[in-house]
Amino acid sequence: MNLSATLLLAFGMSMDAFAASIGKGATLHKPKFSDALRTGLIFGFIETLTPLLGWGLGMLASQFVLEWNHWIAFLLLVFLGGRMVLEGLRCQPDEELTPLRRHSFWLLVTTAIATSLDAMAVGVGLAFLHVNIITTALAIGCATLIMSTLGMMIGKFIGPLLGKRAEILGGVVLIGIGIQILWSHFAP
Repeated sequence: MNLSATLLLAFGMSMDAFAASIGKGATLHKPKFSDALRTGLIFGFIETLTPLLGWGLGMLASQFVLEWNHWIAFLLLVFLGGRMVLEGLRCQPDEELTPLRRHSFWLLVTTAIATSLDAMAVGVGLAFLHVNIITTALAIGCATLIMSTLGMMIGKFIGPLLGKRAEILGGVVLIGIGIQILWSHFAP
């Protein structure tokens, strides 16, 4: 795989994380660049690991991984998105005065895993091609780091415009990503 194909693949794989990080940034109260970088590092690290894991699984049992990865991603994203929508609808006056200052590490990890399962499926496919999986995985991880950090900073500007509805929007985005993953698996 040449450099341009690797870069296209890398940035294509980072789009789910980019969309999710916009939602994450919108739900925080004035996120700092350090918060955005933390999110980008978590998303990028996991997005680097999943193609490697997929590649390894592709060498062992590609059929099982390909049969179930879309369902796992769909269920995780719908669960996380639904939770965000419910929290956004549970509008209490005190919560408006004390907005979320930082997302928990585990919430970011779970979201990163859910948005990176497609990269694991790509890793499975790459197991059957003659590619340098380390270089490709690092490219995907770096692109995700950049796009997730950028997404958080974009979300920073969207959040104040939307208020509590930002959490609902973020949840809807995650559910939409899950539906898109499932749809793309079953679409002809």
